[in-house]
Amino acid sequence: MFTAERIAELVREIRKEHGLPESPFKIDEVRYEPEGDKLFIITHDRTDKSVVIGNSLAIGKLRERLGVKQVTVYSNLDLEIKREKLEEAEKLVEGTELEFLLPIIDAEKRFPPRKWPEVKGNVRTLVFLSFNAKPLLGFSERLKLPHEAVGLKYTFPRLKYEPIEGNLRELFYPDEAKLAWIAGEKNMKLVLADFPFPFKTRGGVHLLNPFRLLHIGFFELKYLFGFEFPTMVDKVELPRFVAEMTYEGLMESTDGAKIVWRYWRRGR
Repeated sequence: MFTAERIAELVREIRKEHGLPESPFKIDEVRYEPEGDKLFIITHDRTDKSVVIGNSLAIGKLRERLGVKQVTVYSNLDLEIKREKLEEAEKLVEGTELEFLLPIIDAEKRFPPRKWPEVKGNVRTLVFLSFNAKPLLGFSERLKLPHEAVGLKYTFPRLKYEPIEGNLRELFYPDEAKLAWIAGEKNMKLVLADFPFPFKTRGGVHLLNPFRLLHIGFFELKYLFGFEFPTMVDKVELPRFVAEMTYEGLMESTDGAKIVWRYWRRGR
């Protein structure tokens, strides 16, 4: 239905129509997922990926031309880095109470497309509503983890959670010690949050950022679980957080710029 040659031809047409430079690029492979009407374009390297995306304009027009729900572009380097991260993830969780994540890790190695097996976690879990609050809740529900949510007061009024004290910096850099203590008080063994690391254990409590562990970026999370913007953020920490996520390949620079602009424009 979709071929690399046809997609490349369309990209060149769109770039020419909208005054974008005629830059050379190579598409190695195209994969289509009928169930979600998603098209995955795999380019030779990251420079080729940038040409296909075309500052978001080319990729948006391509999706319209093809009439598909979603078009995502990856480079072979992106996927190789992801596979390396997943090899590390396996070693981190093996022999721990989080071994139930191994089938998910294995499935991610074959991404794209994403086909997770049915998994049920039996670890009582505390979800801290940090930046990716809705995806963290969605992940807990998808893996059937028995969970409760806590979050900073007034940050996510449309989500159900127990409010706790803290500062806005914790939306991007959660307080490990505080969350481990709260989890311990609630007799919970796992905390999910936007930690700046994939996984560690503190005081007998596992601290997990599932999206770093599985190397799933912001763009994908929005489509998987939806996204809820916090009502307010620390404007000093926001650009730092976005820059780190972009550097690590977990956020597209265009998404990061839009997020920073959203809060700076509103004076938050």
